[in-house]
Amino acid sequence: MAIRNLSNLRAPKKANENKKRVGRGMGSGMGKTSTRGHKGQGSRTGSSLMRGFEGGQMPLHRRLPKRGFTNIFRVEYQVLGLDRVAEIVAAENVTEFTLDKIIELGLLRKKGALIKVLNNGEIKTAVTVHAHKFSKTAQEAIEKAGGKAILIG
Repeated sequence: MAIRNLSNLRAPKKANENKKRVGRGMGSGMGKTSTRGHKGQGSRTGSSLMRGFEGGQMPLHRRLPKRGFTNIFRVEYQVLGLDRVAEIVAAENVTEFTLDKIIELGLLRKKGALIKVLNNGEIKTAVTVHAHKFSKTAQEAIEKAGGKAILIG
């Protein structure tokens, strides 16, 4: 790869090309039919086809088989592991994990998500963890270490 400096800078490809101007005479190469071809649906004014339209042929999204089922009552939880909680307790000396504190520490990917605490790892210090759900083993591990597992909502 060449070293970049002011002597070998150039514009990106197609940055200096003009916009295609159609219907400006025969000499432009895009006169007469203005790149629309002859006759047919696409040549008419006001023609706009829905996304995925294939000229009346059965569209791809209807030709492919549909599989499975989506449960509309499914509840998605963001997972928080006790190993991660233990790391933060050791590093930042935090004793209470409220919803705001968990978001502030960047342990959640989605902001309004529900949290489920899982027991992957060990926790030795007493901490209070607020979450929407706890696995049975995670709750036991927190209480065994002298902390509290508090359910939200």
